[in-house]
Amino acid sequence: MNGHTFDRAVDDVGNLVEIGHVNVNIPDQLKATDFYVSALGLTRDPYIMTGTNNMWVNIGRHQFHLPTADRGQRFRGTAGLVVPDLDALRARLERAHVAFTDVADGVEVESPWGNRLRAHAPAPRFGPVTLALAYIECDVAPGSARAIAAFYREIFGAPFSLADGERTAHVQAGSQELIFRESDAPPAPYDGHHIQVYIADFSTPYRKLVERKLITSEDGPHQYRFVDIVGLDDGKPYFQLEHEVRSLRHPMFGRNLVNRNATMDQGTYAAGREAFAWTG
Repeated sequence: MNGHTFDRAVDDVGNLVEIGHVNVNIPDQLKATDFYVSALGLTRDPYIMTGTNNMWVNIGRHQFHLPTADRGQRFRGTAGLVVPDLDALRARLERAHVAFTDVADGVEVESPWGNRLRAHAPAPRFGPVTLALAYIECDVAPGSARAIAAFYREIFGAPFSLADGERTAHVQAGSQELIFRESDAPPAPYDGHHIQVYIADFSTPYRKLVERKLITSEDGPHQYRFVDIVGLDDGKPYFQLEHEVRSLRHPMFGRNLVNRNATMDQGTYAAGREAFAWTG
């Protein structure tokens, strides 16, 4: 014993272990490459989905999935990223002629199809990472934040907190967050985009979702899906967002993703420094 006293509850994460990816359809792979890879400084996965019908883009240990479709999808909210250098990001956005807005805690930008992203510098609140998908923030209807948070606590055993007079719910997903922020703006129609999460206890949430008739797809032994987030007592739908739910036995859990050093180009090349280590 060394005499230190620790609050062990600080490291409790609940059953939601990780947000693995956000999936939105796009109509143009070239524009997506210019935005997600050249302007944002992210890395196209070199091993999987390497054709023109889909693109996986790595963000540290997380990803955007960008399948080709006739019409682009729009995530109803904001994806929060941690990037290693905000000034370098601003310079890349300016070179790519992509408009951005400086905000108090980072940089906000929209994809060519209206998907909102907010980039932050590394900070203790995001953990020891310098490149990551830190959170998913969803715009939800007034009066729904508490009910949505209760859904995640009951179905997934996820800790949550309420802020802004209970108008914002922060649901813990490992070192990341699912944030549900109430908005007075009319909600946009749901167009089928999805997120993917990993959970440790795979069967208990499944049983609870089956009891509520919420399972929408049985994808295989390590994955299922649902869309509706409902009230626990009345079954009222409060928000729609497809969740691709994976177990920790899924073969892609913990996959080592390639990330490049986005500051390097032909003029600044240094041998052996092409790769980027996303942990601080």
